[in-house]
Amino acid sequence: MTSNEFRFFLSCDINLPVTFRIDRLEGNLPLPINSENNVSTEGRTAELYVECALYIDGAPFGLPTRTRLVSTGSSYSWNELITLTTKYRDLTAQSQLTFTVWDVSHGEGLIGGATILLFNNKKQLKTGKQKLRLWAGKEADGAFPTSTPGKVPRHERGELERLEKLVNKYERGQIQRVDWLDRLTFKTMERIKERESLKNGNSHLYLVVDFCSFEHQVVFQESGANFLFPSPIASTNDIVIVWDPEMGKINPSEHKQLKLARSLTRGVIDRDLKPSSNERKSIQRILKYPPTRTLNGDERQLLWKFRFSLMSEKRALTKFLRCVEWSDVQEAKQALELMGKWEMIDVCDALELLSPVFESEEVRAYAVSVLERADDEELQCYLLQLVQALRFERSDKSRLSHFLVQRALRNIELASFLRWYVAVELYDPAYAKRFYCTYEILEENMMKMSAGVNVEDDGFKQWQSLVRQTELTAQLCSISRDVRNVRGNTQKKIEKLRQLLSGLLSELTYFDEPIRSPLAPGVLITGIVPSESSIFRSALHPLRLTFRTADGETRKIIFKKGDDLRQDQLVVQMVSLMDRLLKLENLDLHLTPYKVLASGQDEGMLEFIPSHSLAQILSENRSIISYLQKFHPDDHGPFGITATCLETFIKSCAGYSVITYILGIGDRHLDNLLLRDDGRLFHVDFGFILGRDPKPFPPPMKLCKEMVEAMGGAESQYYTRFKSYCCEAYNILRKSSNLILNLFYLMAGSNIPDIASDPEKGILKLQEKFRLDLDDEASIHFFQDLINESVSALFPQMVETIHRWAQYWR
Repeated sequence: MTSNEFRFFLSCDINLPVTFRIDRLEGNLPLPINSENNVSTEGRTAELYVECALYIDGAPFGLPTRTRLVSTGSSYSWNELITLTTKYRDLTAQSQLTFTVWDVSHGEGLIGGATILLFNNKKQLKTGKQKLRLWAGKEADGAFPTSTPGKVPRHERGELERLEKLVNKYERGQIQRVDWLDRLTFKTMERIKERESLKNGNSHLYLVVDFCSFEHQVVFQESGANFLFPSPIASTNDIVIVWDPEMGKINPSEHKQLKLARSLTRGVIDRDLKPSSNERKSIQRILKYPPTRTLNGDERQLLWKFRFSLMSEKRALTKFLRCVEWSDVQEAKQALELMGKWEMIDVCDALELLSPVFESEEVRAYAVSVLERADDEELQCYLLQLVQALRFERSDKSRLSHFLVQRALRNIELASFLRWYVAVELYDPAYAKRFYCTYEILEENMMKMSAGVNVEDDGFKQWQSLVRQTELTAQLCSISRDVRNVRGNTQKKIEKLRQLLSGLLSELTYFDEPIRSPLAPGVLITGIVPSESSIFRSALHPLRLTFRTADGETRKIIFKKGDDLRQDQLVVQMVSLMDRLLKLENLDLHLTPYKVLASGQDEGMLEFIPSHSLAQILSENRSIISYLQKFHPDDHGPFGITATCLETFIKSCAGYSVITYILGIGDRHLDNLLLRDDGRLFHVDFGFILGRDPKPFPPPMKLCKEMVEAMGGAESQYYTRFKSYCCEAYNILRKSSNLILNLFYLMAGSNIPDIASDPEKGILKLQEKFRLDLDDEASIHFFQDLINESVSALFPQMVETIHRWAQYWR
């Protein structure tokens, strides 16, 4: 549901009985006086019940209902559900409930009463907890207007009433839950309640009633009426809101006019139409819209009107196809004819045509035909999203699935990644059949491949080499479980790992046949080196394994069991793509897009990059510069290190500052910022993306004080160069914003946590980061302000200290 939609039920359509819950009584009961000797009867226990009655337009409607008796000393809680015989559809706008509290411990003693309207002044049904102030010694009055309103008068409302209203919204889910902040807030609220209670002496009694809630708001409408009950005309200048039940429906007159304007008989006229100067400006503005933006009626009409003159503009095709009425057979037919004659679009725009917005099989087949022009390197950049796009196809054996398989048959690396990406999706019950169909097509076609001049091209052998990857990961899962079950410290677990690799699982030391590395299928691995394998100190105890390769070298990988790596896989893929985009513009920022592969829902492997966390570096060397001086000393260089090393550090800081800002990477601390010996800084662990962050008040980008000091401080020429690289990289990536947005849009149906929770919101957050409303010059000023804001943010430094303490005691 978009933010500007208002969904609601009409009261006349709800054929359910009026239901509410009598919760509790708050406040201190007045001490009764013995009438014979005028002595207080303090210490006795009152026996209370609540009498409820429904009044419609000031008259009683049905019989009153009573709760059970309660007598629990100082606390009176009924928590009793009351269901009336009257239904919501029978209510009027002036329907009221009356509540009277009686004490029967000494005869029939009246405590007090209160009345509440069931609909508010916007004609919406009240829901959730309602705190009613009782009128002491008065029976609830059902007249309209009532003399015993339960609502506290506006001029008497204080901080308590404001907080109660917010709690009510919180309980109805209208305020986002943030566990750590909620606990602090409720503790503070309790203190405020105690303070107000002491100040006011708790002179009032309150009855808490919980009204029934519905999926959407319930708006009053009389049965049989085709319009909502009009709001009373106020003498003030307040805005009166009237709910229109026809909101969002098609206006028959406008629809007919639109059909006439788009009539195919106008095709001869439209063919020669040329846009005016203002119309051309409007069209250019529309063509610059991001792919996430929906076109309104006027914009769709404008593009349709000038469709013939736009055929030479390749950027216009995706926008034109969005304005087609696909339910109209003739209009759809003409659109497809024009699509075939249109200027060939770029691969980036073809990805947009594979999104769930476009259902036409012909349009999706056209997108695949454009993708056929991409080389293997570019296709691998988008392969993860293309596999996800299979969810939006009309059939299991689609043109897209056949295309992916055919390209995989020509490139073993593509085949390996395609097989893994599809295999992971087999855990999704909704689409398991579709992904299994693609898996089968890949297997069947690869097995049929005959060996060429090179024996290694034999399809059967190639498929078997890929199957052995799965067997290897299954064995690593078993090892991971066995090692985790070992009692004792990390050293004992390392000993158990090496013992398993040298003993029971010695076949892993030297494979019978080389296996293609799942992370880099172009590399053949021949076995694991037990003596160089270890375990990381963390809750999941990831394995660090050293593999021998067929060419005599070694490759180190990290294997994790119990962690979903699909989100990390996506982020690193985007880092790799952005690195490629920057290099195409001759800007190499020395990024480290290490390889990540999710081999299951809770398992996977990562490339191990020799490096140290900034937390460790700062604790052992006190500064980043001192650490780099060990590896690249230069007495004549800046800060005692070589100029090349400092430049590498500055560039990598700039690259990751921009990328983590755009992707909204959260939970950044000094333990997941790593530094390589050559000066390259990089980020790891991407559990929070698209603006989510477990820490309060995160800065726009993670740029800590120590990193700025390593550049010579905020006034140095090197820090100025850092800002220059940031702005240059930001503007380059802004030019490819459509590509990045399209790739994330294709992930909308995936099971990646931070996308699946709210795909639309996540993609809009990503779009906001590009600031497409600014030109290049304005975006430079914007980004420089962001950097300054992040550097001056001192609050995160305190959180870093807390995090270090947590790491120390782990």
